[in-house]
Amino acid sequence: MFAVVPPVAATSKAEAYAELLAQARALLAGERDATANAANLAALLFHALPELNWAGFYWMKAGGLVLGPFQGKPACVRIALGKGVCGTAAAQRRTVVVPDVHAFPGHIACDGASRSEIVVPVIVAGALAGVLDLDSPLPARFDEADARGLEALVAAFVEATDLA
Repeated sequence: MFAVVPPVAATSKAEAYAELLAQARALLAGERDATANAANLAALLFHALPELNWAGFYWMKAGGLVLGPFQGKPACVRIALGKGVCGTAAAQRRTVVVPDVHAFPGHIACDGASRSEIVVPVIVAGALAGVLDLDSPLPARFDEADARGLEALVAAFVEATDLA
């Protein structure tokens, strides 16, 4: 049985993400199902990272993003490519960090409490499979260290999961 221990021993954000990556790898080990792994990773992130109000996935389907496993309040079900933070990250295939969602042109407000957001694309064999989306009620909650840490977590998820 796997027990999640939040990364409390870390002295830096990079160290905290390294501990979280080790936990994620242990959690994903031996399971290849995309739904199970996405659900567990979303739960791990939601409970281990401080000051989040949403963590989850959107999957590419029929030319747009469709809601996948998540933790938090109910969310927007479909997001067009290029729309909002998720659609922008998906269309550009790059991590997008938004310190103030109210200043982001075309932001889609699924939860009015969200103030900042980070979205990491999920790329499998060169193709966009979806995005990992994290929201926070705090302005400027996410930075470059979060981007690098979450990109490493998404890479571990892709490696451990049958997404193709």
